[in-house]
Amino acid sequence: MKPQIKRTLSNFFFEYETPRQVLVRNKRVAVVCRLIQMGVLAYIIGWVFMYEKGYQAIDIAIGSVLTKMKGVSFTNISQKERIWDAADFVFPEQGGSSFVVMTNYIATVGQKQDKCPELPDGKNKNKCVTDQDCDEGKYKRTGNGHMTGKCISNTSTCEIYSWCPVEDDRQIPDPPVLLTAENYTLFIKNSITFRQFNVVRSNLVESVNQSYISTCLYHPKTDPLCPIFRLGDIVERSGFNFSDIALVGGAVGVLIDWDCNLDLSIRYCKPKYEFCGLYGTGKNEREEKASLGYNFRYAKYYVENGVEKRTLMKVFGVRIDIIVHGRAGKFDIIPTFTAIGSGVGIFGVATVVCDLLLLYLVPKRDFYKNMKFKHTEIPEEKPALPQSQTEKDVPKLWSQ
Repeated sequence: MKPQIKRTLSNFFFEYETPRQVLVRNKRVAVVCRLIQMGVLAYIIGWVFMYEKGYQAIDIAIGSVLTKMKGVSFTNISQKERIWDAADFVFPEQGGSSFVVMTNYIATVGQKQDKCPELPDGKNKNKCVTDQDCDEGKYKRTGNGHMTGKCISNTSTCEIYSWCPVEDDRQIPDPPVLLTAENYTLFIKNSITFRQFNVVRSNLVESVNQSYISTCLYHPKTDPLCPIFRLGDIVERSGFNFSDIALVGGAVGVLIDWDCNLDLSIRYCKPKYEFCGLYGTGKNEREEKASLGYNFRYAKYYVENGVEKRTLMKVFGVRIDIIVHGRAGKFDIIPTFTAIGSGVGIFGVATVVCDLLLLYLVPKRDFYKNMKFKHTEIPEEKPALPQSQTEKDVPKLWSQ
């Protein structure tokens, strides 16, 4: 028993088994095999290593954005002249990655809390005939205040308790009040960090200095690294018409893309700016849209003769969302071996395809099957002879 165990362990540890290979001289199958292997090799070298850089470890950046809007507009509405600067037309004013630049507005001046007639709408939802049509203390979803229970005859609307006079936003100023907003400029300061590689970069790269910033304006060909953008150019490059989006508002996105190969000098790690339209409405779509453009309301409160009043502003504008995407790669031995190993495994596809051709498609497939597979059969065991017969047939040489 012990020699048998020893022999088994010796065979297991000190012997190597290799699969049997058959050399097939078939030109067609050989050409198919080489074409598949060349295709796999081209995929590994061209796609995995050169394009996807499978030999690199990848890190995704953490980014921050600071913005500053500049520009001045002049309006003269109802013989009232006014200058608008960044403190008036940018919301919010913190300078983050998402903000709104006002391009049009509807102002309701001198509102105070009082009783006044409800504003009629175009679908007669706020119409009334008698006081019974106005439920005291109730509020309609399309209304502007709580009803007092009275029907105002000259307007055929219910009396409400609200900020009076009620805002009338049925007519949007056309052309936009601040159409000159297309000449506003946006300064973007972006910083990214690749923590895995301990790399920090800013979009104010080596060639972007103070003198360059004071004179440059972004252009994808002549000034691709300039961090100052004209608002009209941003909207136009996003696929919208500025006069249309300035009228009722809309949203655009500014994508800052960092794709850095850290195997090269850090100077080659530079941002690329792209622009995309997120939401907008053209002139031909205004009658079809249920909710036009982008707008919001804000109020400026003040006290006049001891009475609290406010100026309500319905703002239409361009919402800008700045999105930062950063990706960096650097050589690492682990992903390199992983890519090589997966590539070697893919080479087995050629063997599988060629075996299918030889065993099932070529005319001499039966011959190849016999050459590739070796069939064995277990020999039948012969019945043992009786003891008496065995002793009878054995010659007794010792007696001679």
